[in-house]
Amino acid sequence: MLVVWAVVGAAPQVRAEPELVNGVQAVVHEGVVTIYDVQVMTSRAEELLSRQYRRSQPEMYFKKLSAARNDSLDQLIERQLILQDFKITFSEPQRKAIIDKQINKAVDQALEDEIRAGYGGNRMTFIQTLQAEGKTLERVRQTIRDRMIVNELRQKNISSELVVSPHRVEEYYLSHREEFKAQAEVKLRTIVLKCPGDNEVTKTEKLAEDILRALKEGATFAEMATIHSEGSQRNQGGDWGWQEASRLAKWLEDKALSLQAGQHSGVMSRSAGDDYTDYWVCEYDKGVATLGRHYVADRVLNKVTREEERHFEDAAASTNLPPPIEFYLLLVEDKRPERFQPLTNVRKQIEEALKTQEEKRLEKQWVDKLMKKTFVRVF
Repeated sequence: MLVVWAVVGAAPQVRAEPELVNGVQAVVHEGVVTIYDVQVMTSRAEELLSRQYRRSQPEMYFKKLSAARNDSLDQLIERQLILQDFKITFSEPQRKAIIDKQINKAVDQALEDEIRAGYGGNRMTFIQTLQAEGKTLERVRQTIRDRMIVNELRQKNISSELVVSPHRVEEYYLSHREEFKAQAEVKLRTIVLKCPGDNEVTKTEKLAEDILRALKEGATFAEMATIHSEGSQRNQGGDWGWQEASRLAKWLEDKALSLQAGQHSGVMSRSAGDDYTDYWVCEYDKGVATLGRHYVADRVLNKVTREEERHFEDAAASTNLPPPIEFYLLLVEDKRPERFQPLTNVRKQIEEALKTQEEKRLEKQWVDKLMKKTFVRVF
């Protein structure tokens, strides 16, 4: 990100709760950035950070919020640098009049497009909405105008046609191979049987055993899934298609990776647990739970771990576990191991990455040039 604390030396911290929301945060030649501008640009990030950190990690919340506000300030100063450079470049009256006429025409068209798309072409409804939001038409026009100017000058100075040579693509591929590693994948089908209540567990488990017996006798998995499954893929014969194993539920990943291509599981069950953050998955043999795995989800880290694995010697050993809410059978139709993707598969991705790098380099070069010739002061 751009660091623009010119003139005043080291970057001051943006206060968490400014006293004057309309106070000036920065001066860029004849333009200003207000504290309110910074707050508006940071509002979305502040909302997300508040949900994630404010209660559980307040220090982290204020640290990240300060960084977000400083980043917003940098972006707003960069925007003002571009707008001020535009004013200076087109300051000659005759040239300015021609450019203003062109821009105003484009702004009028953009406004009409917005009114047509968002308000059914009703200009009065649009004006009333602006008034309700405390905005003026002139302010909206100015915002659109500024955005057009900034985008046009960025396009001219940064986003010109960039050509990435095949040699650079190959160099990038060889030096970043880990980025192009394809994770292990499995092609799955599932049969899901739900337990309406605790008193239906035995009945549901027996149905699962009957389905397993039919599979062993030659019935196809797709046929059994279409007839019996209560999963969302029932009409597709339980087909999940190709799935990246690491993106599956942890218990499903564990079981899928343990099976060979073309192999199906035995009967399995999953308990409800505590709001799906603490649950058991059991495997059965002839109606008796023989193996149980305990999974716990950490919502803060967004991670599920297998905490425990138990082998049950008899039916009584599993009676203290929470009751199942679903029974499963799983088929791994095919598997793809972890592998490096060939260059032909990722060439376009690399070209875009290199173009983005070059655009960022050109942007920094351009903005640094603007900084050297423009007065900037941050308060």
